[in-house]
Amino acid sequence: MAVTELQWDEIDRRAVDTARVLAADAVEKVGNGHPGTAMSLAPVAYLLYQRVLRHDPSDTDWLGRDRFILSAGHSSLTQYVQLYLGGFGLELEDLESLRTWGSKTPGHPEYGHTEGVEITTGPLGQGLASAVGFAYAARYERGLFDPDAEAGTSPFDHHVYVIAGDGDLQEGVTSEAGSLAGHQQLGNLIAIYDSNQISIEDDTDVAFTEDVAARYEAYGWHVQTVDWKKSGEYVEDVAELNAALEAAKSETAKPSLIILKTIIGWPSPGKQNTGKIHGSALGADELAATKKVLGFDPEKSFVVADDVIERTRSALAEKAKTARAEWQRSFDAWAEANPERKALLDRLEAGELPEGIADALPVFEAGKDVSTRAASGQVINALAAELPELWGGSADLAESNLTTIKDAPSFIPSEWSTHEWKGDRYGRVLHFGIREHAMGAIVNGIVLHGPTRAFGGTFLIFSDYMRPAVRLAALMNIPSIFVWTHDSVALGEDGPTHQPVEQLASLRAIPNLTIVRPADANETAAAWLELLRRQAGPAGIALTRQNIPVFARGDGDASGDTFASAENTAKGAYVLAEAPNGTPDVILIATGSEVQLAVSARETLAAEGVNARVVSAPSLEWFAEQDEEYRETVLPASVTARVSVEAGSVLSWRGIVGDRGRSVGIDHFGASADYKTLFQKFGITAEAVVEAARETLKENS
Repeated sequence: MAVTELQWDEIDRRAVDTARVLAADAVEKVGNGHPGTAMSLAPVAYLLYQRVLRHDPSDTDWLGRDRFILSAGHSSLTQYVQLYLGGFGLELEDLESLRTWGSKTPGHPEYGHTEGVEITTGPLGQGLASAVGFAYAARYERGLFDPDAEAGTSPFDHHVYVIAGDGDLQEGVTSEAGSLAGHQQLGNLIAIYDSNQISIEDDTDVAFTEDVAARYEAYGWHVQTVDWKKSGEYVEDVAELNAALEAAKSETAKPSLIILKTIIGWPSPGKQNTGKIHGSALGADELAATKKVLGFDPEKSFVVADDVIERTRSALAEKAKTARAEWQRSFDAWAEANPERKALLDRLEAGELPEGIADALPVFEAGKDVSTRAASGQVINALAAELPELWGGSADLAESNLTTIKDAPSFIPSEWSTHEWKGDRYGRVLHFGIREHAMGAIVNGIVLHGPTRAFGGTFLIFSDYMRPAVRLAALMNIPSIFVWTHDSVALGEDGPTHQPVEQLASLRAIPNLTIVRPADANETAAAWLELLRRQAGPAGIALTRQNIPVFARGDGDASGDTFASAENTAKGAYVLAEAPNGTPDVILIATGSEVQLAVSARETLAAEGVNARVVSAPSLEWFAEQDEEYRETVLPASVTARVSVEAGSVLSWRGIVGDRGRSVGIDHFGASADYKTLFQKFGITAEAVVEAARETLKENS
């Protein structure tokens, strides 16, 4: 296929220089920010936005668009200026209000805040790592909707473009994700690495001297180098970069890395190629000198020539109109030929579950002991049969997490099939290897790409390795699902390195993150359904390794000796077992495997004439969403004798049990022994709950 020669005229050149000056002006006005990379990457970003990307400024959610991810999020102006020039909704005043209260141009790009921003970036490496998830999703969706079309002919074919910097390439998460991208042969992923060799501490030679090209080639990437410094003079050869991008698009069996050697801050005469221009304003004198070099009036700021803005907006609008019309013809033909797949797409884009999906949930028989990880595995498989959009896996822990969709092929090229796993490029079982950090970022990328639902699993202790991605999911308010098993010291013999103690409390401290710790198998089923019903905000479901009782339940609320239905799980906390006389003297609030201890303690206390209510609290976050009237029915303010029971840090519970309540938990590291011994030695027992109830009753008398 012949490559059309790049057309680049005087207005394009002036538009690029305008982008440089706008970036410098914006940082100068606010007094802080990162002008240097935005200045030197202006021709790169302009090329992408005006010539390469298939997108529509009038509809930033267009299904057929390419995705662009600015992994070097500190250089937010690289993107903001192009969103302004291209007519995506930003105007000059938005650039003038960079990094200020209420502006559309925060310090780092934020998903859901600025039109045209696909992902929140800033923590380095997360953008490039999540881009791998975007590329995963594009391929999986191709398999869902249009698997038989020839390559490049489907309305679901598009590319994921990334701009990354030295910092991104140094962060470990990109090594994890880059290895997976090469393994997956993600030919739809194209990353431009701005190799300017400058970071906050100036020349990166103090810490970063590896052969990046060799590393990425070893990962299985297609690597090209475009060196704008190779002649001894700095020449921004946009045509050479464009040719490299075309070559990357032609390489369909490998992800592509284009190493672009630039001079940061070009053409600032006094600060280019220094750390001083990376993260601070140029200063009035240097900004004036730069404007003179570029032919701009040093006395004026935020000046955009009429012919520049007219060209950049009209040309991109016309390009988008043509691309969209072509895509629409392809999409309409697909929709007519594939009515069932079109109906699936419509359902997913509406964020809806099929009618009657609750009927697909397994019902677990009371009286049996089932670990919640095992219950979760059964639930995942039952739901997967009805929800083709549901896919996921674990960080090399499939047999422990029980996250595998049985009889489904793995999402890997077929040549990577093993005697245990059958590979298919459109498979739905994910294998992340031992890469928890990348797993979190990739799951986020899949969910951001939309409209499928993905999950990733590991042990709860290793949520620590995922925390940056989990926090960003919460910040972006996206419905990523993290499956965390082996959720307490009851992990047992593996010992304290693998036993989570502080993790539940520390994860609950992340705003907008839901933690769900179900009390039995039927709560687990109800929890999964609620997770999938929700279209906003991430959640982690914490599951037991050890078997725990399946409670005998009624169909509604708790009454007498009848336990409440597990459907109440969606409320976050509910009365599982009512006080024997209907009016509680003390309330026992528990989660997960410790709910059984509260139930046992209730019986002991009843024999002593103490009426104890047991509240199962699988999700404190969901409970907090309920109205005050409901919360009062579960935890009446008049009952201040309260005991929390959870085999972890008690930090989460002070606000619930109050000053005169008690918490049964563990605020120290565990030990290596079977879980029954550990619970006995560490005081996570029904007897301990009874004693705590006696103490709080005494204090509240």
